[in-house]
Amino acid sequence: MSAFKILCTWTLVLAVAALSASCKREERGFRVSPPSANRINTKRISDLQPGAPAEHVPVKNEYEENGPAMSDGKRLYEWFNCVGCHAHGGGGMGPPLIDDEWLYGSDPDQIFATIVEGRPNGMPSFRDKIPDYQVWQLAAYVRSLSGQASKTAASGRDDNMSTKKPEQQTETKEPKNSTVPKSAEMPR
Repeated sequence: MSAFKILCTWTLVLAVAALSASCKREERGFRVSPPSANRINTKRISDLQPGAPAEHVPVKNEYEENGPAMSDGKRLYEWFNCVGCHAHGGGGMGPPLIDDEWLYGSDPDQIFATIVEGRPNGMPSFRDKIPDYQVWQLAAYVRSLSGQASKTAASGRDDNMSTKKPEQQTETKEPKNSTVPKSAEMPR
């Protein structure tokens, strides 16, 4: 065999070895189906809702594992003026979303319910104004603000000038339910 054929053979062997040993690429699910929204009307989230107490089983939000969907949620957060009340997660007129105190729950389905149903004293209902899949994208982004989303799916940088870290670098905080403030109680 000639030196040229040997060189070509070894080049081919090295190319095949390099391809087989390469890093596992990120798998992006562009056709992620959102969780069912039918459960939000059947469970009690706080004392402000009627109904018997039920055990809460959180619904998994597939968008939390999907970087493009979380990025869309971030865009929707700006577009629907969530920033107007919650700022960039630090709170303002609305409660902060980057801390560990969540009045109405921090699970994806509880955030979905908050967006769709609204809450007393300020949070408007977005029922029939936003499609369900966009509400799930918003919920994924809102959870990422307090570090609850997957670090592999969250953005590694923030495109805006702000004082907070990007979602991927946010420290994970385990939310706890807080008590209902007097201003949020329903009048009797």
